[in-house]
Amino acid sequence: MRFLLLKIVLTKHIFFFNIIVYLILNKIFMQNVIVNKNQIDEVLDRGVEHIFPDRESLRKVLMSGKRIRLYCGFDPSAPSLHIGNAIALNKLSQFQALGHDVIFLIGDFTGMIGDPTDKTSTRQKLTREQVNENAQMYKKQASAYLDFSGDNPAQIRRNSEWSDPITFKDLIEISSNFTVQQMIQRDMFQARLKEEKPIYLHEFLYPLAQGYDSVGMDVDLEVGGNDQMFNMMAGRHLMKAIKGKEKFVMTLKLLADESGKKMGKTEGNAVFLDQTPQNIFGSVMAWTDGLIALGFELATKVSMEKVAEVKKRLADGENPRNLKMELAKEMVCLVHGEVAAQEAEEYFVKTFSKKEVPDEMIELKPTAYDLLSILVESKCVTSKTDARRVVSQNGVKVNQETASDVNAVLKPGDVIQKGKTFFLRVK
Repeated sequence: MRFLLLKIVLTKHIFFFNIIVYLILNKIFMQNVIVNKNQIDEVLDRGVEHIFPDRESLRKVLMSGKRIRLYCGFDPSAPSLHIGNAIALNKLSQFQALGHDVIFLIGDFTGMIGDPTDKTSTRQKLTREQVNENAQMYKKQASAYLDFSGDNPAQIRRNSEWSDPITFKDLIEISSNFTVQQMIQRDMFQARLKEEKPIYLHEFLYPLAQGYDSVGMDVDLEVGGNDQMFNMMAGRHLMKAIKGKEKFVMTLKLLADESGKKMGKTEGNAVFLDQTPQNIFGSVMAWTDGLIALGFELATKVSMEKVAEVKKRLADGENPRNLKMELAKEMVCLVHGEVAAQEAEEYFVKTFSKKEVPDEMIELKPTAYDLLSILVESKCVTSKTDARRVVSQNGVKVNQETASDVNAVLKPGDVIQKGKTFFLRVK
């Protein structure tokens, strides 16, 4: 009798233990994945330029309920992410909402090399200390788009995890999967050859380093701007060669004006996510009208019905300024919140529409009082080179007078205006 009772008790314990194990495993490995046809189709279409090998193959995987692992890499070449990066973050967030495993990759290894994509000259190499310093605020800024907590948190990885340990022997083995002809055919390298500019060997190795990220994380999909297609396809090639696995590649549309000029650090027109709400609002208001609908589609979380409505309102002849203000407010709201977005809109209306110098403005006690240094420290420009360009184009005023001397020294109390919405008082 005692033996029977003991057996019953043990059986119950084993039963409940198995239930607990099942629930834990289900929580870890069987995250709820949304297979709604309309939601999946929107993720595959919104802002997407190409899908390799093809859209239908990826769609079948997503509709099957399989939880895929995907990523986008962000090299810390500047101390802040910008709206161009936000386009990829937005796409990652759409996959996260479907229940998939999203990785926000910080390129602390590739950032030291420097991506040669679209560069007509060699990029300056950065130290590990520089890239780490640049990346300090990346998680906080990415949090405007991605959820790093909850039931399905986005992961943060650094590609030094797998790239630092690679030996010279490993590098030879990895590079044997590519030919010089594959690398040299890139447009920027052809342009340099014609101009007799140098092409350094480490620039050939950048696509290998980025491509190896896919191998290091064993991903199913990589997401990135259309200008990153070569690097992402290098990862697809390495996944086949090393792991015998099919990796999908999704390239996204670029936020570019009618002439094809994209928004970004290189062009000097990037809108950085660490800028004040007023600066972001004003920068978006300075965009050309051709960027309005594209901005809504790529850089906001509004519905595609709203995007279609914006296109119709533009086609019907509504003043583009109204729609641009809605876009600016949406983008500021994502980064800084609804209250800041409302205040930024009011600030813009007061300073631009009524052409007033605001009573309240940014105040800065600079480390140096020359105009270029103050502009750089205020973060309304990306560098002294950018500052010189803006001043030479009559884009800066000091005490309501157009600044023409790039070497001008300012004094406390002077008011700097850049464009129509940025004001700063020197302390």
